[in-house]
Amino acid sequence: MIWLPVAGLIFGFALVLLTRWTIPGDYASYLALAALAGLDSLFGGIRAGLEGKFHTDVFVSGFVANTLLAATLAWLGDQIGVDLLLAAVVALGGRVFLNLSLIRRYWLTQAAMSRRRDVT
Repeated sequence: MIWLPVAGLIFGFALVLLTRWTIPGDYASYLALAALAGLDSLFGGIRAGLEGKFHTDVFVSGFVANTLLAATLAWLGDQIGVDLLLAAVVALGGRVFLNLSLIRRYWLTQAAMSRRRDVT
C-alpha cells in the first residue's frame, strides 16, 4: 500500500498541470500550507509503509485532519492578526524533514545490509 501516497502526489501534480488551475492570490498562502500538510502526510505514509505500519484509514484521516487543521490555524491567525501560518509551516516543515531523514536512513541501512549479503 506504499503506492497510495505516491499515486496521490502524482495525481495532484497531473491535475494542476493539465487543468492549468489558478487560484486567487488571497488564497495562495492557504494552498501552500495545505500542500505542505499533504507532503507531510505523503512522507509519513511512505515512512509507515517502509516500516510495515501503513494503514490506509490512518493515512487518509491524517491527511484530511492535518490539512484542515493547518488551514484553520492560518485562517484563525488572519482573523486575530497573528501569523499562525508561520507556526504551522515550521511544525509541518520539521515533520517533513524528519520523515525524509528517516526514509533516507532506512534505504541506506537496507543498501548496506544488501551489500553485506552479497559479499558473504
